[in-house]
Amino acid sequence: QVQLVESGGGLVQPGGSLRLSCAASGIIFRNYVMGWYRQVPGKQRELVAVITSSSTTNYADSVKGRFTISRDNSKNTVDLQMNSLKPEDTAVYYCNARTTAFNYWGKGTLVTVSS
Repeated sequence: QVQLVESGGGLVQPGGSLRLSCAASGIIFRNYVMGWYRQVPGKQRELVAVITSSSTTNYADSVKGRFTISRDNSKNTVDLQMNSLKPEDTAVYYCNARTTAFNYWGKGTLVTVSS
């Protein structure tokens, strides 16, 4: 059974930092493109950052220079370090694992940026 379990969300003040982590099980982790997406109620889910099996990364323009995605293939984890957080970063953040044949989602973790 495939599981993607996110952790690390919470309430943070503007300008602060959070680190999200996603633990994957039930997949051959090193074969998957891993990503973080986010969604605000009433809006479409959007890409935040992705990292390939060879650790090539891609970021949404809105988070470039502030967020960093990383993966540890030995631990089956993918992290998202979020710095200089803004109120508009408030969303539910979802972990994603995909190949050309499969696409899996975690249940999400809420990040709230507010003073």
